[in-house]
Amino acid sequence: MSRLLRNAVGMLLLMTVITGIAYPLVVTGLAQVLFPSQANGSLIVKDGRPIGSTLIGQSFTEPKYFWGRPSATTPQANNGTASNGSNLGPTNPALTDAVKQRIDALRAADPGNTAPVPVDLVTASGSGLDPEISPAAAAYQVARVARARGLSDAQVQALVTMATSGRQFGMLGEPRVNVLKLNLALDGH
Repeated sequence: MSRLLRNAVGMLLLMTVITGIAYPLVVTGLAQVLFPSQANGSLIVKDGRPIGSTLIGQSFTEPKYFWGRPSATTPQANNGTASNGSNLGPTNPALTDAVKQRIDALRAADPGNTAPVPVDLVTASGSGLDPEISPAAAAYQVARVARARGLSDAQVQALVTMATSGRQFGMLGEPRVNVLKLNLALDGH
């Protein structure tokens, strides 16, 4: 019996070292060598300090910026520690009311815009932290941002086009625009 116990404890210690120490160190080391930006959070650095990540949305509310998807991580918008969906189903009156309020806010910010409001501007993503919007959602906001910055619609649309990523591997997902990268490009313009 003691031999069996000794073997079991030995195997436990060996597997703990392999799976709990060696494997994580090897994977972390490989990630740092092969994918250093992604391994460190895909941070965007400006003037030597991180200002955000390409993976986590930020809340922009000024008319001169493009706005991202609403965040379900209230009360703090885009709070990464509170990542979750709203869990409101399509027949829930609270979802309907929230969408109507968001549509009204978008219409108030750009009263001359009569285009249909893209769905991703009024509904939160599954994580509540989506950093990207659809090209249609960006196009909906071009006139407001151009007016607020004193630029032409064509100048702002050119920046949107540059910030648009296509489908991954040409077939996965949909084209998308990273809101933080687009707003940084606008600030640099």
